Amino acid sequence: MITFLDSIPLPAFGALTIVIVLLAIEGGFRVGRSRRARLEDEKEGPVGAMVAATLGLLAFVLAFTFGLAGSRFDDRRTVVVEEANAIGTTYLRAGVLPDDRTASVRQILRAYVEARLDAARTGDLERLEERSAELHRSLWAEAEAVGRQFPDSIVVGLFVEAVNDTIDLHALRLFAVVQGRIPAVLWAALFVVTVLTMGGVGYLCAIARSRRSPEVVVLALSFSVILMVVADLDRPLEGFIRVSQKAMTDVRQMMDEDR
Repeated sequence: MITFLDSIPLPAFGALTIVIVLLAIEGGFRVGRSRRARLEDEKEGPVGAMVAATLGLLAFVLAFTFGLAGSRFDDRRTVVVEEANAIGTTYLRAGVLPDDRTASVRQILRAYVEARLDAARTGDLERLEERSAELHRSLWAEAEAVGRQFPDSIVVGLFVEAVNDTIDLHALRLFAVVQGRIPAVLWAALFVVTVLTMGGVGYLCAIARSRRSPEVVVLALSFSVILMVVADLDRPLEGFIRVSQKAMTDVRQMMDEDR
């Protein structure tokens, strides 16, 4: 699921967030200063309580979003390990097949692992889908052929089961990458609450007759860094926080050593 935010590089996303937060605070400050000039009797206490409440709400929404992004990241990491285990199991069980079948199946699996690692490097999901579908057809054709040849074999049945698991985990991993994202509605709600809350902070500063403080920049940077980390966790194919492919590279090493 591609969102509008995906078209914005992470550094630009962080910079844009800082600008939005600072503008919201400045806008709130100017509104508060204008209102203070017209209404001298507005009290700081009730406004401060409301701003504190919105800050608490923002912290809740931010924590919820961060937890959701972290959970989805863990799901993607888990499915990589599960898929690598399934491929490795299929590779090993292929050893019980007739020699000509073993070589053919293992060659397909080597190409399959390379396709997974190449997609992780380049982020080209379209190419991965095409290549995976092609290799799935080849792999399942081998499973069908050997299943017909040895219909009563238990070890062949275990091999076919491993092939089926490998294909199923491809769909699960693709779902985790494409569909397992923070909903656009939640992003919109997070930014709306952030703008309103930061505007409230600026408004409170004006009502309290406080000058613009350097702490405003610290506040903007703090929220922007957290939002940038959340966005990074939510982008499986780019950014600084990436799912480790070590389980898959370990499978490739095992296959290389078996040549």
